[in-house]
Amino acid sequence: METTATDGADRSQRLERRIARLQRRMQQLQAVGNKYWRVRRGLFVAGSLLALAFCKYSGGTVGVILAAVFIVLFAVVSFYHGRLRDGITRNALMIAIKENQLARINLEWERLPVPDSAPPEPGHPFETDLDVTGERSLHRLLDSAVTKEGSRRLKAWLLNNEPNAATIQQRQSLIRELEPLSIFRDKLHLHAALAGRDVYAQKHAATPPPDQWESRTLVDWITHSLVQPSLRPITAVLGLIAVVNLTLMALAFLGVIPHVWLVSWLIYAGITIARQRLIADSWGEVQELEKALRRFRSVFQYLETTRYGGRPQLARVCARFLDPRRRPSAEVKRVERIAAFLSLRSNGPVWFLVNALVPWDFFFTYRLDQLKHEIADLLPQWLDAWYELEALNSLANFAWLNPLYVFPEVVSDSAVFSAAALGHPLIHKEDKVCNDFEFDEGRRMVILTGSNMAGKSTFLRTIGLNLCLAYAGAPVNAKRLHTSLFRLFTCIKVSDSVQDGLSYFYAEVKRLKQLLTAAEKEDDSPIMFLIDEIFRGTNNRERHLGSYAFIRALSRLKNARGLIATHDLELTKLADEIPGIANFHFREEVGDGRMVFDYQLHAGPCPTTNALKIMRLEGLPVDV
Repeated sequence: METTATDGADRSQRLERRIARLQRRMQQLQAVGNKYWRVRRGLFVAGSLLALAFCKYSGGTVGVILAAVFIVLFAVVSFYHGRLRDGITRNALMIAIKENQLARINLEWERLPVPDSAPPEPGHPFETDLDVTGERSLHRLLDSAVTKEGSRRLKAWLLNNEPNAATIQQRQSLIRELEPLSIFRDKLHLHAALAGRDVYAQKHAATPPPDQWESRTLVDWITHSLVQPSLRPITAVLGLIAVVNLTLMALAFLGVIPHVWLVSWLIYAGITIARQRLIADSWGEVQELEKALRRFRSVFQYLETTRYGGRPQLARVCARFLDPRRRPSAEVKRVERIAAFLSLRSNGPVWFLVNALVPWDFFFTYRLDQLKHEIADLLPQWLDAWYELEALNSLANFAWLNPLYVFPEVVSDSAVFSAAALGHPLIHKEDKVCNDFEFDEGRRMVILTGSNMAGKSTFLRTIGLNLCLAYAGAPVNAKRLHTSLFRLFTCIKVSDSVQDGLSYFYAEVKRLKQLLTAAEKEDDSPIMFLIDEIFRGTNNRERHLGSYAFIRALSRLKNARGLIATHDLELTKLADEIPGIANFHFREEVGDGRMVFDYQLHAGPCPTTNALKIMRLEGLPVDV
């Protein structure tokens, strides 16, 4: 079905209506909650007074019975009140999810979750230049993951500079399946958020939970606990001695042999006491394991019980949750059974008697170690699938919120780039201007000129960000995009480094040298370079000579495509000298004492400049 022009606005309206309904429901739930509080207080006060009165005037038995009745009533009301409070929490989280989605449509950065605080990857070819990460970045706009690991996976996809056509096609198929499943995505987000709140509340009860939480701590704990020596030998020895003990005891009480079992029992007791340290922490460990798995239980159980019919790609990702013998809920039940057996120690006399006869604690601690080994193998697979889903859901959510965006056609057998109505995904739609643009074998390099603020740098980032989206498997801000697999390399906002003793100019020279070195590798994918204001860190004469030589060197490399934005209009003459170089520009007009930019890409070199015009408009002296 073809998407209509009103679909983008319709998404916002649908979200606003949904938020309004959830807010009305929140008011209703809170009103009912207030009634529950009043009923609970009334039951407590009435029950206490009536029980005391009946104890005084009708005897203690009647008072105790009446108190028991009120306790039961209070417990029932408290149970349903607790369920209602859970419903209020879930409703509040769903409101936050929907408000977050609306903020993503409107680019309301202050309402989005706090971005990843990790510093940019040193030397990355495009992360900083294209605003892939940071305060107002592509990653922050897309990232709806609740776990930090899911967020990092999405970030890795966006920063990957070795795109693979098969991987891109597979992700596109998954995102197409996930895009219409807004309820599935929202519920998975909700379950993950609730699990995160539970984990954080146990560690930091006095502070609100963060937007994302670390979920791999359980894997680290299990892996760390596996370094203990195996209990299999000692359990086998104690089991064998226990069988001998019981046999000798039975024969002795039947009068067949004397009470020699006391000797073997003393040996059994001595070994048990000597090795008790090996199982001293088993009860605490099984409780920790059970508690930790319960944190993930709602997420995994939701993925286990969801039907994936007609969605083969999604079913493949979630296959690890669907094996009846190895699904998370089955492992949780096994942990619960071992916890129940080890809980025998809460009854001291019975625990002492049983362990005096058989190595009960040793056996079930050994079974716990076996189970931890199984879970240590399975849990990373479950979490990996969950992280994959979180990253995919972020991209599917982006696709659903932007129905006018399209999935690109990515090919691996040529070096082409052809886009229609290509736009910048981080610019408000009201201010956005889209342009057509293409590379082919006859146009391998573009020299982009134009006035200050005309849109050159923005256009470079527009191309780069849409390629990041395309290679991550996401839809792009365009009506059509047909592109090869390029290695992205940018030189847009190079900065000097005080720590490394680098000036701006030297940092730029090193960056451009890296580009040449990368482009010379003809056995790799072609390079897409995006350069803004080449050699801006030196004087005009040397900048011109250096730019001229650098562009000639790039033009000789068959594995390079790209754009160079510059104010040096002399460089546009290279299009007449070197085949494969073309000129494009952005222009402006002056009207009513102000600059007017149309941000439309035009063929040819820029016919005007605006630096002196801007100086005059701002009242600075201009002699020419």
